[in-house]
Amino acid sequence: MTTTYTSYKLITSDLQTSLKRVSEQPDVKRETEYYLANIGNVKSIDDFFADSRLYNYVMKAHGLEDMAYAKAFMRKVLTEGVDDKDAFANKLTDTRYKELAESLNFARDGAAATSFDKAQKGIVDKYTRQTLEVSAGEDNTGVRLALYFERMASSITSGYSIIADDALAQVVRTAFQLPDEFAATDIDRQAAYYEDVLNLDDFKDPAKVGKFLERFTAMWELDNPEGGTDPLAAFQSSSLTGISTDLLISISNLKLGGR
Repeated sequence: MTTTYTSYKLITSDLQTSLKRVSEQPDVKRETEYYLANIGNVKSIDDFFADSRLYNYVMKAHGLEDMAYAKAFMRKVLTEGVDDKDAFANKLTDTRYKELAESLNFARDGAAATSFDKAQKGIVDKYTRQTLEVSAGEDNTGVRLALYFERMASSITSGYSIIADDALAQVVRTAFQLPDEFAATDIDRQAAYYEDVLNLDDFKDPAKVGKFLERFTAMWELDNPEGGTDPLAAFQSSSLTGISTDLLISISNLKLGGR
């Protein structure tokens, strides 16, 4: 049986080839061709929500397909954008919403938002990478976690960055053999612990990230000799984490539709 680390290295040793292979899969190629052929015609947030294929493509590209039903929630994310520090996306600890609002920045760019490379090739690249990670996780959740951590590591700026992302937190807890109960302890203590045992600057260095993932995959093998556990558990959207009470109330009053 191929180990978690070996599977991870097989994918990342020639990542571009791995991504190209995914992009050429019939279903991925079909959805990507549709996206590129039609996204430029989208001139408003209303246009975007009106085409479910485009909408679902973008949501999957940002790892948010499980939130695709919450269109009123997503409309608020896109309407407010990211330029104002008090914008809705900036108040969410889950950075995927901010990334989506930056990819399709209707708040800043209006009708031109879909004409930029970040809204076209940028989102296609995200979709392909996300598909690669999900596919890897079907065989071994640890490989998906490793690929995700590698992609997100440079965005970790504090212990709170780890706590805010269930998948990142699972990787770190596994690497240090911390019990699941650790996630239920005081948040400030968790953050302080992570900042004490980790040199977060190391996560800006791909070689050091690789060494850390060697440790993670070795510990993962000990805990999950069959590569098991729920493949979605660590990737469920934590979209309501870190929102103020007032914002929670406002969201609860939104209808789960596109308007």
